[in-house]
Amino acid sequence: MENYKLVLPEHLNHFGFLFGGNLLKWIDEVSYIAVTLDYPGCNFVTIGLDKVEFKQSIRGGTILCFVTEKSKIGNTSIEYTVNVHKDRIETREKVIVFSTKITFVCLDKNGVKKPLDKS
Repeated sequence: MENYKLVLPEHLNHFGFLFGGNLLKWIDEVSYIAVTLDYPGCNFVTIGLDKVEFKQSIRGGTILCFVTEKSKIGNTSIEYTVNVHKDRIETREKVIVFSTKITFVCLDKNGVKKPLDKS
C-alpha cells in the first residue's frame, strides 16, 4: 500500500527539518491503516518498531511516499515493512529516507491477545 504526506511548516523543528517524531507517527498511522484494511473487524495495537535510523534529513515542502508491505504473520501478531521515500518532483526519482519493520498485535474487546483470522 502506498500513502503520501506533504511536510508542512508545523512538522519542522527550529532548524527547518522534519521532527523525527512526526515521521514515526505517520509510519504508525499508515501501517495501522494497512493492517486494518487487511484484517477488517480486528482491533490492533502497535507493539514495536525494529529500528529507528534516519538516513537523510527532510525539509519542508518535501513529498514523502510510505510503502507498507506485510512481511511476517504470527498467531496473534503481524509485521509490516515500511519504506519511506522522498520524491524529487523534477525527476520523479524516489530516494529512501527511512525504513523499519512495525509489529501489531490483535486484541479482543478486553485487551487480551486474540488469534488472527488467517483467511
